[in-house]
Amino acid sequence: MNQVVDAQAEIARFLQQLKWIVLALVALWVVWLLAPILTPFVLGALLGWMGDPLVDRIERTGRSRNVAVALVFGLMTLLVILALVILVPMLERQVRTLVESLPAYREWFMRTAVPWLEARTGLELMVWLDPERLVQWVREHWQQAGGLATAVFGYISRSGFAMVAWVVNIVLLPILTYYFLRDWDLLVERVAAMIPRDHLDTVTRLARESNDVLGAFLRGQFVVMIALGAIYAIGLQLSGLKLGLLIGMVAGLISFIPYLGATTGIVLAVVAALVQAQGFDTKLLVLVGVVFTVGQLLESYVLTPRIVGDKIGLHPVAVIFAVMAGGQLFGFLGMLIALPAAAVINVLLRYAAERYRQSCLYIGEHNGPAIEVEPFAAPGAAAAQEPPARSQGPEA
Repeated sequence: MNQVVDAQAEIARFLQQLKWIVLALVALWVVWLLAPILTPFVLGALLGWMGDPLVDRIERTGRSRNVAVALVFGLMTLLVILALVILVPMLERQVRTLVESLPAYREWFMRTAVPWLEARTGLELMVWLDPERLVQWVREHWQQAGGLATAVFGYISRSGFAMVAWVVNIVLLPILTYYFLRDWDLLVERVAAMIPRDHLDTVTRLARESNDVLGAFLRGQFVVMIALGAIYAIGLQLSGLKLGLLIGMVAGLISFIPYLGATTGIVLAVVAALVQAQGFDTKLLVLVGVVFTVGQLLESYVLTPRIVGDKIGLHPVAVIFAVMAGGQLFGFLGMLIALPAAAVINVLLRYAAERYRQSCLYIGEHNGPAIEVEPFAAPGAAAAQEPPARSQGPEA
């Protein structure tokens, strides 16, 4: 009789878990369907969550919630305006320099890069890049070219609608951020009120850990990105690279993906240095290498340990996979929420591993104490670490 009752209880637990899994899959499906319009809401929620601690701190000084929200929202707006006032003129000069340098880049590509590749690969690249050959190819494949033109015009029209959507999102973002700042605590209370009482302690613990991880990562990583962008931009500009400011900022902004920011920055800076010097300028290339080496050392040993810390606990491969998977599944929205979602999933996986080590499956059917497993050691390492055997002589 007890076995029947236990089996029924196991089936009930399985059905309850299956219900939550189905609910999570339905939620992901809805997010996938609504991904094109969710970007401003996600950004507004992130900004509201990041600004809520400061709002709470101001509120504890005796000011009302509305006053605290107005102060924090005004500070955010002021920082954005200040960044635009400082950066836009500088970026405008950099873009103008890039446009003026495009003929030099084309000349370097056709006269230096392509012959160098032909000499080392044996491919006749110059023949395929000949304008007359390209025109002849278009004439021979005019039907495919017509289809391609139709596709290009369709893409341009879709891009126009996408541009309108981006403008709408930019207008909506400050409005949504204000409302999320104002009502963040109320939203948290309403979500907490929906949690089953039996799981309240567990959910509260996981939510607190997730909040700590996200706070350490998002706020810290934002500071690291800004710091790296400034280091790269100032260093490359001082080294004499004309496009140093633009390249440094791009490398800093994508540095949240491990090694991608530095790798992209090095490639762009080396190409810019070769074109600018119209050849191999050893001094300029060495200075570029020094700038990125110093930036990586500061990030690895100063910025990330002190600002971000190791709370997120994600391997660089996991970070790259999360960003690529998010972009593949949900587009730009997926790339935006990939790392926060990966951080929360990592917290849940640690909790699942903890529960597994406390389960009968891990401990055994006799419910005895868990056995401490020694860490893995390479063959021969254990013998090397053993203390020397004592002599078998008589004890004193």
